[in-house]
Amino acid sequence: MMRWLYRMEYKYGRWAVQDLMKIIAIGQLAVYLVNYIFPAFNLISWMSLTRAGLFGGQVWRLFTFLLVPPETSVLFVLISLYFYYFIGSSLERTWGAFMFNAYYFIGALGAVLAALLTGYGTNYYLNMSMFLAFAILYPDFEVLLFFILPVKMKWLAIIDAVIFGYSLIFGTWSTRIAIAASLINLIIFFGPRFIQMIKANREYAQTRRRFREQTAEWNRNNRGPYN
Repeated sequence: MMRWLYRMEYKYGRWAVQDLMKIIAIGQLAVYLVNYIFPAFNLISWMSLTRAGLFGGQVWRLFTFLLVPPETSVLFVLISLYFYYFIGSSLERTWGAFMFNAYYFIGALGAVLAALLTGYGTNYYLNMSMFLAFAILYPDFEVLLFFILPVKMKWLAIIDAVIFGYSLIFGTWSTRIAIAASLINLIIFFGPRFIQMIKANREYAQTRRRFREQTAEWNRNNRGPYN
């Protein structure tokens, strides 16, 4: 899959959307403000990803759900959007615009698949998969938790992985499907790396075991008369 993406990047990389997360963050902020100022419009309900809406011909939901902001306080929305923008822009600088577009939109397709199977889709798990990708690439990057406590990304990622695992085991089938679908992009981009790490660790363990066995055999065969 990654080889195919690299070929696509070579052919169509110039068409990639630059600063994608800046567009997404500004769009979510605009939607939040409109919905906050004019609550009677109930804008978010018309933008959310639902199977009933899609089957009713409201195809714009395939795209507009990406602009649905977190439903919380203004301060938390601003913090969340800045955090997502920072992570997304960092991934784009690391991978390039095309590969980041591919990662993000593969995750979006996963959310659409979850909506078709369960009836409702969200961009929450898509954003979380973006966070996990950043934590894998930059595990020692520190953020200030509650603006006070410095915490490395790898520890936050471990906590999120535990929460995901708990939800997969004890959550509803809708939650399980949503989480599994959101991890498709993570598996495509990082699955080969994890497989190589597992193989390397196994080969290293086998090498150490053979070395210990050879050392023990040499000691047995070369014992002196006073040993």
